[in-house]
Amino acid sequence: MRYADGPTVEVTRRIAAPADDVWLLVSDINLPARFSSEFAGAEWIGGAQGVALGACFEGHNRHDAIGEWTTTSTIVECDRGRTFAWAVGDAGHPSATWRFDLEPDGDNTLVTFAARIGPGRSGLTPAIEAMPDKEERIIERRLAEFCRNMEATLDGIAAIVDGA
Repeated sequence: MRYADGPTVEVTRRIAAPADDVWLLVSDINLPARFSSEFAGAEWIGGAQGVALGACFEGHNRHDAIGEWTTTSTIVECDRGRTFAWAVGDAGHPSATWRFDLEPDGDNTLVTFAARIGPGRSGLTPAIEAMPDKEERIIERRLAEFCRNMEATLDGIAAIVDGA
């Protein structure tokens, strides 16, 4: 697995709610901060006041090994009840792309939360450049971290829905 290949991870859960209800949760840019060990929250920027194609937000992150950092993301797909996706950094050449895809399933919704690293430079780039022989292991560890936080977010969404 090489960075140039756009490594991807995805997690799918069946959520006991209609897609329009789930959409309200997955399109809340701050919701993942309630469940993630890394993402700390976000705010709309550049005049954006909510979810819309092309809207931008700043995300705040923290990681024990990396420290704290802020990213700028652009919503690149926004189809109510179906897809919510954002590119981190340059929308045309992002450091990562994150997305929620919703598929109605009777009274439930299949929710897939996915992330793709690259093709633009990211926080992994300096580590890979310093240790090119460990590129695959560096990427695998990062994707595992992504996966844990994505699972926690989907579990949190399910718990919110169950509590409603």
